[in-house]
Amino acid sequence: MQLTSIAAIYFLFWVMSAFIMLPFGVRTADEAGVEKVPGQADSAPVNFRPGRIALRATIIAAVCTGLFVANYIYGWVTAADIDILPKPPIATAIG
Repeated sequence: MQLTSIAAIYFLFWVMSAFIMLPFGVRTADEAGVEKVPGQADSAPVNFRPGRIALRATIIAAVCTGLFVANYIYGWVTAADIDILPKPPIATAIG
């Protein structure tokens, strides 16, 4: 696997992780007991920390990318191993 492919996979995992992490730990002004700024939306977060989200996304993306590359190298799970749909029954000849 080329280094550019690994970087692209890492970027995809990072973006996915960042979007998944966004709603965790968010508190509104009502939940925090803080007075709202005039014109503030009711759902606006009180203390948004993008650095913390980026750090968490970086760690999660690194772990996921490592597992992905290890699976690619060692072949733990292949597409043939993932059999979600049941096999169709064998058709019988109607004579």
